Amino acid sequence: MLQFIYSQLIRLALPFILLRLWWQGREAPELRVNWQQRVGFVPRASGTVVWVHAVSVGETIAAAPMVRRLLTRNPDITVLMTAMTDTGLTQAMKMFGSQVQYAYAPYDTPGSIRRFLNRVNPRILVIMETEIWPNMIRQSRARGVPVFLINARLSERSAQGYERVKRLVAPIMRSISWVAAQAEKDAERFRRIGVAASKVAVTGSVKFDVDIPEAVRQESLQLKQSLSNRPVWVAGSTHEGEDAQLLAAHKQLLRDQPEALLIIVPRHPERFESVADLVLQNEFSLARRSLGGDFSGAQVYLGDTMGELMMLYGASDVAFVGGSLIQRGGHNPLEPAGWGIPVVSGHHVFNFETIYQRLLDDGGVTMVGNSDELFHHLSALFSNADERQASGQRALSVVNKNKGALDRVVDGIIARV
Repeated sequence: MLQFIYSQLIRLALPFILLRLWWQGREAPELRVNWQQRVGFVPRASGTVVWVHAVSVGETIAAAPMVRRLLTRNPDITVLMTAMTDTGLTQAMKMFGSQVQYAYAPYDTPGSIRRFLNRVNPRILVIMETEIWPNMIRQSRARGVPVFLINARLSERSAQGYERVKRLVAPIMRSISWVAAQAEKDAERFRRIGVAASKVAVTGSVKFDVDIPEAVRQESLQLKQSLSNRPVWVAGSTHEGEDAQLLAAHKQLLRDQPEALLIIVPRHPERFESVADLVLQNEFSLARRSLGGDFSGAQVYLGDTMGELMMLYGASDVAFVGGSLIQRGGHNPLEPAGWGIPVVSGHHVFNFETIYQRLLDDGGVTMVGNSDELFHHLSALFSNADERQASGQRALSVVNKNKGALDRVVDGIIARV
């Protein structure tokens, strides 16, 4: 009954969701492209289809090493990558080109999911992290399609929320074939909300298996060489409420390091213009990556392109990981750690608690609470090259020490394809 009520409610909401999509498309026309896919009208797929669903950019990046490994292990499969956002699909296309197929994930109405499954006919559904959509999961299992939650994480707050609607959630959890949890805490929470203990394994986080393609390494090296040994720090995946604090720290840093450059990369492309305006309002000289050209005189370099954050991390000396000075929950610190550069973060990292704890345990990350603390740490790092290198190596060693989850996950998927 609860599943029926949920389905009816989302059916009623669908016209308003589509209207909102159309309205947002006034300023972002790409949102209107292929909108039919969102109600299940996707191109037909053939062969053995592995459907990989990653909601947005972060999950898509996390899925990339797994997808590459799957294609290497079994070149005959067809990988279909879906996302809820245009930025997620753009990221996937940039990474894989024609190697995989792409589509928007269907909204979770019974009809949309049915049309999608009829056209794709997947052999297996791989969901990154914790995208729990009742109709997607239940209809897939009803067709005999195994459903895997990969790199699965579940915060205590989310687990308590699911427990409040356990009558709705438990049947969905029982439909999941395998949960590859990041840590024992995550596994325990999944068991609490209805996943059978035999279906939950602690594989670790696939994000530790950082995969930096050679093309990205070369592009990063070229950019770093063009910076002429300037002190460079990058603030990746920033959110509203953080940019002003980062600029305040940079203003202080310029007094100690007049040649310092801040590369700031907003998480969402709709914020590119507002961040550019904020930089100019604070009287910094600004260059924008999207415009190309010379940026040797810039104090702030705005990363206003999609899919280049990993490359920009590699061109920097120190990395600040955004979403952490505000209560957003943080973003993936292993991307800069994989380059062997010092990692700095705010304290609000509940979305990556296990990863951050391992970095903290081995001195691979420094947590700051505000712009003043950030400035003091940056100043210390840029005045001591030995400590800067040691800090980066500590971060990299945490990545190397925790690798291996990817092989365990890929083995589990291949065994069921």
